[in-house]
Amino acid sequence: MQEIKTVVTPIDFSDNAKMIADSASYIAGKFGAELHLVFVVQDFEDYSGFFVPPVNLPNLTKDLLESAQQKMEEFVESCREKAVAAGVSALHSKVLTGDVSEEILQYAHEVSSNMIVMGTHGYKGLERIMFGSVADKVVKTACCPVMTINPYRENCGKKE
Repeated sequence: MQEIKTVVTPIDFSDNAKMIADSASYIAGKFGAELHLVFVVQDFEDYSGFFVPPVNLPNLTKDLLESAQQKMEEFVESCREKAVAAGVSALHSKVLTGDVSEEILQYAHEVSSNMIVMGTHGYKGLERIMFGSVADKVVKTACCPVMTINPYRENCGKKE
């Protein structure tokens, strides 16, 4: 197995994102690795033929990117203390746009990631049907090991 020097963690700013990032910090810290937090703004231009959008898609994407970048900066600051305490060698962040799973995989390849740590639940219902399971796609096609965390499982394996 390759030495783990770089961990990529996709986040979605959901209620569970902090727990996923903290778990990734713990894992990256155990290896003294860098941690890259990534958020992907879904590119909706592929779906523009399905409906007539009430707003201009390029402007919407630009606004979403700007908003996501600001949110990412705040999120990273909220994670920094725990990451440093865990032993993470460097904390990076990136906001991307495109197909979520493809962008995660491409970014992991670009930074020579040795591991991806990600949550298993993001999309539900109609969104899951439209976009599929991001975790499934990443696990099946990643260039490195992928650790998935189910944020809805508590006390797994603990006896009370």
